[in-house]
Amino acid sequence: MNDTICPPDSICLIRLSAIGDVCHVTAVVQGIQSRYPETKITWIIGRVEYELLRDLPGVEFVVFDKGQGLAAYRDVRKKLEDREPFDLLLHMQTSLRSNLLALLINAHKKIGFPRTKSKELHSFVINAQIQDQSEFHVLDVLKGFAHSVGVDNFEPQWNIPMPSPAVEKAIALIPKDKGAVVIAPSASNPERNWLPERYAEVADFCVDKGFDVIVTGGPASSDVEMANSICRQTRHAPINMAGQTSLKELLAICRRARLVIGPDSGTLHMATTQNTPVVGLYAHSNPQRTGPYLSLNNVVDVYNASLDVLSIPPEKRRWGLRLKGKDLMRAISVSMVIDSIAPFLEYSDVQS
Repeated sequence: MNDTICPPDSICLIRLSAIGDVCHVTAVVQGIQSRYPETKITWIIGRVEYELLRDLPGVEFVVFDKGQGLAAYRDVRKKLEDREPFDLLLHMQTSLRSNLLALLINAHKKIGFPRTKSKELHSFVINAQIQDQSEFHVLDVLKGFAHSVGVDNFEPQWNIPMPSPAVEKAIALIPKDKGAVVIAPSASNPERNWLPERYAEVADFCVDKGFDVIVTGGPASSDVEMANSICRQTRHAPINMAGQTSLKELLAICRRARLVIGPDSGTLHMATTQNTPVVGLYAHSNPQRTGPYLSLNNVVDVYNASLDVLSIPPEKRRWGLRLKGKDLMRAISVSMVIDSIAPFLEYSDVQS
């Protein structure tokens, strides 16, 4: 532990999106809080992500609603303009939108990513960098922001409150704790979606093993149609909750699930915060970088094979490389997924 660093009085951090990334940042924030419980933390966050984390203990949120355009920047500036300068800005996102926001923040020290992991003029809006680490996973890289303020070697933990109505809804759906498998089939990019008919086979396998199956998804029509397509093709009708849950309700459902299955999406990381096992399906991004942090040994990974299929030379296989191709997920077979989920379904002594 670096004991030469004085506890900061105030920290502002920027991480607007996405759901998975704000879950990672939550672990970093709570690691900092465990070391410096008196430090005031202000988090500038996206509107959707705020709905998941709005009652995080000891954190003040300033919501940035990108849908408002330039007015969103003015709103953040107005909310912060009468304050004393922050001791630190932890600038934990490299998008152009977040870099513009960093210019508005009055802080004595602005810490960001090293040049190897920055883009969109990120290096020009900070005056200090986290160490350029050898760590590969996004969460391990983000831990560098905690290290930069003297918080070393903490194990990620999450304390995300859940309102009673969300918990009650999850109990109604899953009366026996750990008695259901959740399939979260929709990613933000449709290319990262697996085939609905293959999900249907997996769902039937889970039911045959004695577990209920819940299919989730957001309110977008594409999410709802994906869920409907899966349910139409099963022998045992799953519980279709697509478009019918808030983020808090989904989090509560993840907590009571035996297992969560899906592609690279925020739901997998939400389940991770609840210590629920995850089987992630990856073809477009490296799961060792973006996969579910506590379940990296469970992922179905065809990403590295896809690098060879696409003939991408080693010198271009940089950190953060995402692959494109609408057929890459077809390389994941039903048997691959069943092999990964079967160990979690070997017994069904679920708890009341």
